[in-house]
Amino acid sequence: MLVARLTLPALALAAAFATNAARAADYSQPPPQQVIYQQPQMDVIASSWYLRGDIGVSMQRSKQIELLQTPANAAVGFVFHQSSIGDSSFVGGGVGYEFNNWLRFDATAEYRSKSAVNAAGQYTKFCTLGNETTPAGICSDTYHGFISSWVFLANSYVDLGTWNCFTPFVGVGVGAARNSMSDFTDIGIPTGALGLGRNSSEWHLAYALHAGVAYNVSKTFKVELAYRYLNYGSITETVDCVGGCNPDSYKFGNLASHDIKLGFRWLCCDVQEQPRYVYQPQPYTPPPVYLQPPLRSKG
Repeated sequence: MLVARLTLPALALAAAFATNAARAADYSQPPPQQVIYQQPQMDVIASSWYLRGDIGVSMQRSKQIELLQTPANAAVGFVFHQSSIGDSSFVGGGVGYEFNNWLRFDATAEYRSKSAVNAAGQYTKFCTLGNETTPAGICSDTYHGFISSWVFLANSYVDLGTWNCFTPFVGVGVGAARNSMSDFTDIGIPTGALGLGRNSSEWHLAYALHAGVAYNVSKTFKVELAYRYLNYGSITETVDCVGGCNPDSYKFGNLASHDIKLGFRWLCCDVQEQPRYVYQPQPYTPPPVYLQPPLRSKG
């Protein structure tokens, strides 16, 4: 009887716990805490190497034109009284390297198109017209031809800071120029004598001074507007007379040009996107707390 009395309360207590557990199971459980993964932000990191291209116009001149006369020729007191070199255009390209934010270097090659050369000179004595020779006569010669060049330069630049995407700069360059004379003619007045050039080409030292401003279109593309002073040596042309004579030579020395050019720079070759992880803390929201309802006794 005692065992029966002890068993009945125990069974009633177990049934109450089972009923409460079933009721607790009917409540929704708190959702698991959401884990937020921060996506890395990507930075475009361009290589320090760049390609460049240039187009421009040039105002050219020769500071020195002289006759290199053959001693056997009889012209006396020859002097140039007029000379000019026409404007030209050029196109070029190159490769460069940005050492840091303010110093960069590049190597360029460009072709300078043909520009017209015109000159005129006078001399006295032994000016022959037909079969007559006038010892004290005054004779004239006019000269026409074309100069073209290939110019190769190694340049260095200093960028002077950037304001609103504009970067002024200055620079210097040194290299070599291959100058060519073509279709050169020497016409005697009033004799009508004719001489033709040999289409000569020569290599000479070249140097340049740069100044301009660049505009940053994007992180990898820049546009330049610049002025350049270029000195690219000289060219000497030898003239042979039609019908035979002792050839003379003419030197167009100290060739120089004032250039206005438009340039393009493209940072290339190793453009990468590198992840940049940014820590952005998320607000903490505590999970909901569910309280178990109190046990209700029966009786």
